[in-house]
Amino acid sequence: MSDSSFLASSALASAVPACSVACKLRSDELEALCRSEKLYCHELGVNRANVDEYEVEFLCDYKRTKDEEFYLVKWKGFPDSVNSWEPKRNLKCPKLMKVFHQDLDSILKCQKRRGLPKRLEKDASLFLVQKAKLRQSLQQWEAHLNQTRNHPGRILVSNEVDLEGPPKNFTYINNYKVGPGIVLDEMAVGCECKNCLEEPMNGCCPGASLHRMAYNNKGQVRIRPGNPIYECNSRCSCGPDCPNRVVQKGIQFDLCIFKTENGRGWGVRTLQHIKKNTFVMEYVGEIITTDEAEKRGHFYDCQGSTYLFDLDYVDDVYTVDAAHQGNISHFVNHSCDPNLQVFNVFIDNIDERLPRIALFSTRSIRAGEELTFDYKMQIDPMDTESTKMDSSFSLAGLPSSPKKRLRVECRCGSELCRKYLF
Repeated sequence: MSDSSFLASSALASAVPACSVACKLRSDELEALCRSEKLYCHELGVNRANVDEYEVEFLCDYKRTKDEEFYLVKWKGFPDSVNSWEPKRNLKCPKLMKVFHQDLDSILKCQKRRGLPKRLEKDASLFLVQKAKLRQSLQQWEAHLNQTRNHPGRILVSNEVDLEGPPKNFTYINNYKVGPGIVLDEMAVGCECKNCLEEPMNGCCPGASLHRMAYNNKGQVRIRPGNPIYECNSRCSCGPDCPNRVVQKGIQFDLCIFKTENGRGWGVRTLQHIKKNTFVMEYVGEIITTDEAEKRGHFYDCQGSTYLFDLDYVDDVYTVDAAHQGNISHFVNHSCDPNLQVFNVFIDNIDERLPRIALFSTRSIRAGEELTFDYKMQIDPMDTESTKMDSSFSLAGLPSSPKKRLRVECRCGSELCRKYLF
């Protein structure tokens, strides 16, 4: 961009009211252009002191001589045609260098080679470039996810298994997206409690529906799976710190979307310790009719995966489809021995055919452990510990828990694996 063209664009923008001129270069490309033309720009951080410094985007290759090590550098904001070999002493990018050597060590390990060679083979350098570009795309996706989320818990992304990048045709959403012809009825009334846990008025929200308070004072669920949870809603008098507001506060833990090593695709692991009976996440997606779900289900079966979750608490009328629109729960895998359990939750919607699907921990989950739930949602009648929590629990007449539609082979790998889920 010449000075004259920049001035012409500015003059046009100022002459025409409400006119703006789009820039055809990204900020990193503009920064690189300023450096190459020796132009200073306060907004881009280019000044007299650093105008001759260039940012390393990633390292592409490696070679060494008797006296020195060299790296082939991809410069940020510049095309591959200007990549250059630079001596190690000229580079100030310790983090990129560490990642480069981790990738290189994995290649050499696969090749059963010891020590660094004087020059890398072409397939090795190609893999290093592909890995660097993959890492960039995952970092960009991670940034997008964190800009989109409305919950406190951060989202990280990692793939140390293969070269698969972010999923295509997937949009991150925070709440249900309602399909055509489906209406969510908002709650018309709320409780008048000042302290819902200790001094509920008229039974508070859960009491009005003949159910006990679902949470203790630490926000941990204390009722049996299969029983609904009625949280305080937007019309209630209690404040945001009310102990009967848990699911509506969103994901509280930092979670990582990662590529599994045993062919199960993407999975989710927690980066923080999670106590037993703690809310972890909601399963959200597009709400569709069961008839539409049947049509989509046949297509998903051919792909060997499913993101359909039947909302059959009272009637099997609606289904949640998280195939193309969902949150981090989209990536949570099945296990026949899971650490998450599904609960039906009602907050601002009074239609019992449309519960919110909340996933709570069934046990203490350590940091770094993968999160899973049973897509078939089986409730164990011999679960004596849970029975002690709610002595009124009975399998007879128990409302159904929502279930994922799964017609594929199970590869959870647990000792309790049922092999196939239909």
